[in-house]
Amino acid sequence: MKNKNVTFITQAGAIAALYVVLTLLANALGLANYAIQVRFSEALTILPFFTPAAIPGLFVGCLLSNLITGCAPMDVVFGSLATLAGAIGTYQLRKYKWLAPVPPIVANIIVVPLVLAYVYQFEGSLIFFAITVAIGEIISCGVFGMILLNVLNRYARQIFQIQNQKPSNNIIYKKSAE
Repeated sequence: MKNKNVTFITQAGAIAALYVVLTLLANALGLANYAIQVRFSEALTILPFFTPAAIPGLFVGCLLSNLITGCAPMDVVFGSLATLAGAIGTYQLRKYKWLAPVPPIVANIIVVPLVLAYVYQFEGSLIFFAITVAIGEIISCGVFGMILLNVLNRYARQIFQIQNQKPSNNIIYKKSAE
C-alpha cells in the first residue's frame, strides 16, 4: 500500500514538473502566446490513459505554469480546471486509445475562448477564439499527444509500473514489431 502511494505521488510530481518545463519552453519559443497557442505540455494530457496520477499532476502542472507565466487569476483558475476536466475525461475513456486526446481538446475549446474574451478582453468573436484554440489543441493534444501515447505505450509497463493488466483490443502494452 505504501509503495503504491509513493509511486502515485512520484508520478504526479514528475508529470507536474514536466508540464511546467514544457510550458516554459513553448513560451520561450513564442508558441503559447498568440491566436493559435501550441503548448508542448498539452501533449501530456494523454497521460491519464496510463496512470491516474496524471490527473493531479496535470492539474498542478497547469496551475503552476499559469502562475509562473503571469496569467490573470481567473485564467489560472479556469485554465487549470479545464486541464483537470480534460485529464479526468481522458482517464474515463482510457479503454479507447484513440479518444485519449478528445477530452482535453473539448475542455479547452469550451473554457479558453471564454477566458480570452472575458478575462483578457481580446477583441474577436467566441467562434474565432474557439477555432484558434481548437487548432492549437489539435496540434498539441491530438498530434503531439498521440505520438507521445504511441511511444510511451511500448514501455508503459516499465514506466508506469502497470502490473497484471490484460491488454484489451484498444490498448497495446507490448512493443510492436517495426
